[in-house]
Amino acid sequence: MHDRNNIVNFNKLFNDYYQQFVYFAMGYIKDETKSKDFVSEAFSIYWEKKEMLPKDTNPQGYILTIIKNKCLNYLQHKNIKLKAAQEISEHAQWILDTSINTLEACDPDTIFSQEILQIIESTIDKLPIKTKQIFKMSRFEDLSHQEIAQQLDLSTKSIEYHITIALKELRITLRDFLTILVPLFLLFK
Repeated sequence: MHDRNNIVNFNKLFNDYYQQFVYFAMGYIKDETKSKDFVSEAFSIYWEKKEMLPKDTNPQGYILTIIKNKCLNYLQHKNIKLKAAQEISEHAQWILDTSINTLEACDPDTIFSQEILQIIESTIDKLPIKTKQIFKMSRFEDLSHQEIAQQLDLSTKSIEYHITIALKELRITLRDFLTILVPLFLLFK
């Protein structure tokens, strides 16, 4: 008889409060399916633990507390995801702004200014003789690695090595102009 009373009381509680609890949850999380899930879970938890609860426990308050906590956890998790998405978006915006600012600050006349050309010439002149010769053949005579290798009786790997050394030296001496010269280095690749 006691179990039957428990079932009848639980069914009455469920029928009287289920929809109100769903509306409560929806008021916060704005998701009907999740709200119904949270309410159903809260009723299940109450049913499983009702024998262990103090006799003076208010069933509606107990169930509503579970729903509140589930909604709160859901919203906090959603907030964390939104903040992470916002940080990613802000980082992407920063990269875009930096690109725009760098491009706006870019003066094509500066890229090929006499100062930079002198730095390039000076750097090339300081290269070892073979490296300088190979680099000039590649960049100024527009010869392929294969053509240079044939003319100098070297392997293409050797040609690649010398060009890599030259580019490394140019990158070091031009590091202050690097943001301006990114398009120029693309030509040197």
